[in-house]
Amino acid sequence: MTSDLIVFLVLSLVAIATALGMLFSRNAVYSALFLVLNFVTVAVFYLLLGAPFIAMSQITVYAGAIMVLFLFVIMLLGVESISSPNALPWQRPLAAILSVILVVESVYLILSRAQPDMSIASPDASLNTMDSLREMAMSLFNNYLLPFEITSILLLVAMVGAIVLTKQEKGEQKS
Repeated sequence: MTSDLIVFLVLSLVAIATALGMLFSRNAVYSALFLVLNFVTVAVFYLLLGAPFIAMSQITVYAGAIMVLFLFVIMLLGVESISSPNALPWQRPLAAILSVILVVESVYLILSRAQPDMSIASPDASLNTMDSLREMAMSLFNNYLLPFEITSILLLVAMVGAIVLTKQEKGEQKS
């Protein structure tokens, strides 16, 4: 085993552990701190791949600016501990069905891009010379569909989370 592989395996375990810690933490502040650690781990992955600018951008933009904003909102709203919401009965089955669809689509995209030696094919080098918006859109929705959908799901979850945090219950007054 090479040292790069050992560092990658250790970092992957840290990334998975911090992601799970973020998901299962009942305290919103701890959850945000787990997310910061996950962002730093991803930045180290970028360093291992030889992309120091993206790594520093990851730390500056996500772990710095965005997480400070998240922590500010958490502290401002005073929702340090997450209470169990009253979910509608159809929400959990719908979430499970949509999750299964997303996993099936992800597996299909990964397997359809795999080479016979089971390595994932990289996008064409000619895609870096896009002259028109149409070429860029076709590239985005054909070659980069899975990362695009993951990004859109993350943004949707962040938007729903912000709405849930600021939503008032019926009969509650603003203080």
